[in-house]
Amino acid sequence: MITLLMLLSLAQDELPSRPLQGQVTRVQPLSGLAFWSDSEHAATDAIQLEFFYLTYAALVPKKGEIDWKPLEQRLDAIQGRRHQAIVRFHDTYVGKPSGVPDYIRKLTGYHETTAKSEGKDTVFPDWSHPELARFTLEFYTKFAEKYDRDPRIAYVETGFGLWSEYHIYDGPMTLGGTFPSKPIQETFLKHLAGAFKSTPWMISIDAAAEESTPFSEQRGLIALPFGVFDDSFLCKQHAKENEPNWAFFGRDRWRRAPAGGEFSYYTKDDQKNALETTGPHGIPFETAARDFHLTFIIANDQPEYQKTERIRAAGMSCGYRFRVTEFRSGAGKSILKLTNTGIAPIYYDAFVAVGGRRSATSLKGLCPGETRTCEVAAEGTVVTIESDRLLTGQKIEFDADLR
Repeated sequence: MITLLMLLSLAQDELPSRPLQGQVTRVQPLSGLAFWSDSEHAATDAIQLEFFYLTYAALVPKKGEIDWKPLEQRLDAIQGRRHQAIVRFHDTYVGKPSGVPDYIRKLTGYHETTAKSEGKDTVFPDWSHPELARFTLEFYTKFAEKYDRDPRIAYVETGFGLWSEYHIYDGPMTLGGTFPSKPIQETFLKHLAGAFKSTPWMISIDAAAEESTPFSEQRGLIALPFGVFDDSFLCKQHAKENEPNWAFFGRDRWRRAPAGGEFSYYTKDDQKNALETTGPHGIPFETAARDFHLTFIIANDQPEYQKTERIRAAGMSCGYRFRVTEFRSGAGKSILKLTNTGIAPIYYDAFVAVGGRRSATSLKGLCPGETRTCEVAAEGTVVTIESDRLLTGQKIEFDADLR
């Protein structure tokens, strides 16, 4: 007995196979190595991403008001280089004044702490004051409302403590004082999960620390849709100190949220040898990137040590990579099969298109080694992959060798 499914399958097989050639020749959008946005090397096609910090104070002149101009200037400059941004806001930075808005710092009962961190006078916030927690939620609400679907932003990194990396490893660490209490953190995490509908948000793997974060006690928080970043990637003690934190949040987390980070600065050799054949400590970058399914890695110092070709090649080893393995077209429709030959999914909607007509099937979440069949209600010979999250001039490429 011939079923409807069999008839549909036969109909698809009757579509004539079409030749298709394609090659991935550059780092794909939303992936690869990232430089700081103020780097003299940022204007290169060897990268697709740029990173920058901003303090809350730089954007908030008074209670209830946000001046987005400093953020807009950064985003526009990055867009001008046909790159997208990784954004991180912070309130504490080694050797710098407070990043808390001035109006909060002037409130009665708000008392910041100035103490040494890495030998430098550093100002730590006062999380015992309720306005700081209230403001932080309000800030991310307004930020998400304005920028959640902005193609200039690829990923948002967030957190607390030094550099918003979820730790104060050198300096006065006090829950409910210099660092938010666990209930405040829990509220914050749940709030971000509701605020961001499109842009992936990420926290440091250091948030696994049982003594300072709520995850061990509130295991349900791990189900929230955040990605993770590792700011000492490839350090000598990575297997002993960093990998357990990756495992804490789930080594398969990359299937639903991005994994990223930054090359370690623990020693100068960590940066110098990050992209050498055996890496700084015996593990090549491409091997480690595959093991942790990295979408991006901040690598600002690499132009000091590596040629552009090496930086580009390392970037191409990150994230997704699509191959078209079948292309049939005729009778007003097309059938294509695409496989992800990269090391991570794409975390935004992307659609294969024929003659500019998109498939209804998104490639978002297609994991390495998986294949997805896409039907397009159009026939033709011109195949592209399109995404509304791309900037003008960006292009998702694909490999194909169909004759």
